[in-house]
Amino acid sequence: MIDLQRDGDVFVLRFDHGENRFGPDFLDALDGALDEVEKNEGPGALVTTGTGKFYSNGLDLDWLSANSDRFEEYLARVNGTFARFLELPVPTVAALNGHAFAGGGMLALAHDFAVMRTDRGYFCLPEVDLGMRFTPGMTALITGRLTKPVAHEAMITGRRYTAEEAKAAGIVQHTAAEADVLPRAVELAAGMAPKNGRALGVIRSDMYRHVLAALRGPALP
Repeated sequence: MIDLQRDGDVFVLRFDHGENRFGPDFLDALDGALDEVEKNEGPGALVTTGTGKFYSNGLDLDWLSANSDRFEEYLARVNGTFARFLELPVPTVAALNGHAFAGGGMLALAHDFAVMRTDRGYFCLPEVDLGMRFTPGMTALITGRLTKPVAHEAMITGRRYTAEEAKAAGIVQHTAAEADVLPRAVELAAGMAPKNGRALGVIRSDMYRHVLAALRGPALP
């Protein structure tokens, strides 16, 4: 489901569970992997990536439909996952090997930087087409990481961005061919690994204080 390996100073966290949706088991495994990353002493950085067609398709809607009584609890946990990435005491890079939809796109935005595959895959926030709203924390994350016009378009229209379009919009910072996405992300992460992780985590937390407050707050208005 989740595999954590180390490449020099870089932790490579690979999602490998179908569409990599955020089911409870997936989130449990993710928390365990992040625990390991946080224990690191000395230089370190984190790269996340998926497998095949998907980086992540976000919320596990099948699980939600079978556990509707836990809807708010579940959303709070997902928001907490985004917050945890913002607070990690290591540089983070998302290697978008494929589709980053909905919560998967938001997870990418919770990283410091992203590298997106050029030949296949979209970044998309399709909630408007699914008849869903964003939680206050999700809205804060998206508007905190993207310019207002880009956030407006992405959230209101559900546009599917190719890698080139996503880079032009500032959603991702780098693009690469399929075979180069992960190596490029690892290269970027390795270059930042010597940074003081604790200081980095504090700086990022200060930068996104309002986002973290919203993510840690009520999951529903």
